[in-house]
Amino acid sequence: MPSFKTTRFDKTTLALATGLVAAIGMTSAQAGEVEVLHWWTSGGEARAANVLKELMEAEGHDWQDFAVAGGGGETAMTVLKSRAMSGNPPSAAQIKGPEIQEWGELGLLGDLDTVAEAEDWNGLLPETVAEIMRHDGQYVAVPVNVHRVNWLWANPEVLDAAGVAMPTTLDELFEVAEAIREAGYVPLAHGGQAWQDATVFESVLLASGGSEFYRRALVDLDPEALGSPTMIEALTTFKRLRELMDDDMPGRDWNIATSMVIGGDAAMQLMGDWAKGEFTAAGLTAGEDYLCAAAPGTGDAFTFNIDSLAMFRVTEEAEREAQQALARLVLEPTFQEAFNLAKGSIPARPDLDMSDFDSCARQSLADFQHTAEAGGLVPSMAHGMAVRADVQGAIFDVVTNYFNSRDMAAEEAARRMVTAAQAAI
Repeated sequence: MPSFKTTRFDKTTLALATGLVAAIGMTSAQAGEVEVLHWWTSGGEARAANVLKELMEAEGHDWQDFAVAGGGGETAMTVLKSRAMSGNPPSAAQIKGPEIQEWGELGLLGDLDTVAEAEDWNGLLPETVAEIMRHDGQYVAVPVNVHRVNWLWANPEVLDAAGVAMPTTLDELFEVAEAIREAGYVPLAHGGQAWQDATVFESVLLASGGSEFYRRALVDLDPEALGSPTMIEALTTFKRLRELMDDDMPGRDWNIATSMVIGGDAAMQLMGDWAKGEFTAAGLTAGEDYLCAAAPGTGDAFTFNIDSLAMFRVTEEAEREAQQALARLVLEPTFQEAFNLAKGSIPARPDLDMSDFDSCARQSLADFQHTAEAGGLVPSMAHGMAVRADVQGAIFDVVTNYFNSRDMAAEEAARRMVTAAQAAI
């Protein structure tokens, strides 16, 4: 995956969008058809998306699948912007975090308040989740799930062969990694792509500085935090993790790294809980065939990534009704349970029966609720929940260049992060 580098919506884009609002109504669509742009393309993700397609078709609507491969979604966003600027946006698109607000500011998103009121979304959704789905107080998107990003996954047979247990701190991670390497295994499976580098980095930063420092650095973009000794310490530790990875990691997709853990070639992987979808697709059982735990040093924090579908403005009644049906079905128990069981995430609505979910999912929901009450929830920078895409891209560049550089010092990386963040604001 190339570096996620997307420019911010500017005045030119806004001017183009003004004409687009009128053009949207001119696009043709079959009655009851909804075209959905998304990037759920790996094995577990594709199975999860198909659940929604089947539910829509069961209600008589046509689902036109527009899947764009790329785990971080940057390719899908490029395609979406191209489609939108040509006056032909899809009916629904997987958009999340600050980008929901950017599309809303352009006046291109549809109003979901009718279905939200009928289904009591305000009562069903945690406010942290609901707030992200609204623009100017109006629902324009519907949450599909809640992912926890700061997870560590492990193969228990490999750990046993090395004579080690799951690490709970960063120091323990390096200690067990030495034994794992000596036993003939890759300590940490990883894919050398910018968004994957950033995923690991933000967990290390969270472990090094805690939730409040994480917010200052990766949400508020506080220059003092970005250039601080805590940031330099986190960058130094992050760079050390490269020693735990194999030489073939450049360009590797995340799910291939997960398969290394599944197949017993590697011991562990730092990745969000979509990785669990791959374990599930392989027929493995949580707590037996694979282990899960909060990323070392982050047990009292929860980095979230919320998948959501935003609806674009349409004028044809049949297409609008299909959109409303799609939004309603996304939050109904049938889809929430089926999707999240397949995807590895937890339901966006916390009132569902979790008895069919595995131990990792139940732990995730309990941690989400506890952390929400304690104030430790933080949005994932690496997965588009914390800052605009252009700011994220600037941070990605610094993180991945530093991680793969032989010469760049942590102090220099911190200085570049301050400069990148200030230039992007």
